[in-house]
Amino acid sequence: MKNIRLLPSIFSLALLFVSCSESFLDEEPIGEISPDQILRVENLEGAIVSAYSILNGQMDNASSAFNSPASNWNFGDVVSDDAYKGGGGTGDQNQIHQMELFLTNPSIRDVERKWLALYEGVKRANLAIRLIQQSEELEAAVAGRRLGEMRFLRGHFYFELKKIYNRIPYVDETALTAEDYYVSNTALSEVELWGKIEADFNAAFDALPDTAEEPGRPGKWAAKAYLAKVFLYQQNWTQAEAAADEVIESGQYELMENFRDVFLPENDNGKEIIFAVQHSINDGSPSNYNGSIGDRLMAPGGPFYPQYGFLRPSQNLVNAYKTDENGLPMADNSDPVDGQSFDPRIDHTLARPGIPYMDLGINYEASWARDLSTYGPYSPKKRMVSALSPHYLQIWPYVNSLNYYIIRYADLLLWKAEAAIQNGQLEEGRRYINLVRERGASGSRVRQLDGVSDAANYLLSPYTQAFSDKEQALQALRTERRLEFAHEGHRFFDLVRWGLAKTVLDAYFEVEKTRRPHLTGAVFTAGKNEYFPIPQNQIDLGRGLITQNPNYE
Repeated sequence: MKNIRLLPSIFSLALLFVSCSESFLDEEPIGEISPDQILRVENLEGAIVSAYSILNGQMDNASSAFNSPASNWNFGDVVSDDAYKGGGGTGDQNQIHQMELFLTNPSIRDVERKWLALYEGVKRANLAIRLIQQSEELEAAVAGRRLGEMRFLRGHFYFELKKIYNRIPYVDETALTAEDYYVSNTALSEVELWGKIEADFNAAFDALPDTAEEPGRPGKWAAKAYLAKVFLYQQNWTQAEAAADEVIESGQYELMENFRDVFLPENDNGKEIIFAVQHSINDGSPSNYNGSIGDRLMAPGGPFYPQYGFLRPSQNLVNAYKTDENGLPMADNSDPVDGQSFDPRIDHTLARPGIPYMDLGINYEASWARDLSTYGPYSPKKRMVSALSPHYLQIWPYVNSLNYYIIRYADLLLWKAEAAIQNGQLEEGRRYINLVRERGASGSRVRQLDGVSDAANYLLSPYTQAFSDKEQALQALRTERRLEFAHEGHRFFDLVRWGLAKTVLDAYFEVEKTRRPHLTGAVFTAGKNEYFPIPQNQIDLGRGLITQNPNYE
């Protein structure tokens, strides 16, 4: 399929024909079809599969999907206090180094490719919606469900665009001619744009079944959960809490017993997963690009993995997992001392020297880490898969089949907690924060190689005392989100929506520059760096309709 840009080459409407397969996400494109064949049922389903297939950020059969990953590790983690870029020094993927320092410019490759990937998703969803509406062959009930799915996907793509770039052009399925695609990115107000996104998820909720038809497709409660997130980003606390309550009361989801089990590919699409990007390997796809291609640079090195060494945990993040004598977060950013107690989620989330690495029968060592002197001794772990697992590909491109979770139930519980606190219900907020903490406390822990003793001094407890005020409650909530979701691509966006990006990142850089000199030039500029720049090529092609974000001129 041709690469399709928002401006102006999005006008190409080539459609992929797909063969039948047991799983709808495993269907493979085998060629283009003529316009008179487009409305056949099998080809409509091909258009729908094509829209799903862009979710992983892979838009052009290239191994560089790490510039536009679904997980947002470069847009949400590296630009936060949770991670360094990593790799072979600052020159390796230097554009991400520039992003880490907040020296991002409109010509940076990742900024452009993420935009293109998301608008490719919008284009495919719009095309599928239009074709479904035109079809006379598709059964009405099936057509309704498929329209709901496409509205869900379009809502997702626009949500991602909104949170990353803020001011974006909005194009829906009614755009038919070339001229229809020249749209200003300031034509809609903030309220109007959020309203369009809400409308997609509301339509999806109305059209979808209670339970997803099969793994990878959303059900109605996934749409309602996404609505809760949309309301949260607008600080519409009453509606956010109500939407979260509906999902909780639906009984469709629950926390898994063990935090670690959430990140085992054999548990993909389990009871905690509300919506996920589906990954697979050894499925016949070219170069295994259906695997976690956007995250393939995270391999930590050592005797089992290639030494790509990107997404390196910050010392600040390691310190955030320290707990006091009551099993509560310490939040002082001092380095751990001998005998220090930790939240047990630390050693499921990241790799520390002297701690066993998954089930490989070996301790992780600092020597695994690429460019140790620049980026320190820690490596990612949460979204890595054991090299002994059949879900890990031990040849290039070294990907795995662990899904990327766009929304999991722990997300929803903490959204509920946040909205409840903002609505003045501090005890309700504490209850839902504790549901997440209690799973972390009672779940499995990393053991020493003997399989008997804990690998570290783990101590995690719920909040047993009522919060003294709203600010203390919000601090507990924000800390819990960081500890639970570290390296899942959310941290920077949370800081921005909380209005804390400048405060937190200034404090982070002040200390972290003394630990990691590669951060010396880092400066977060309020009123600019909350959002990424509009890609320069879009401005150049936009006939004067595309306006750059503030302070990037």
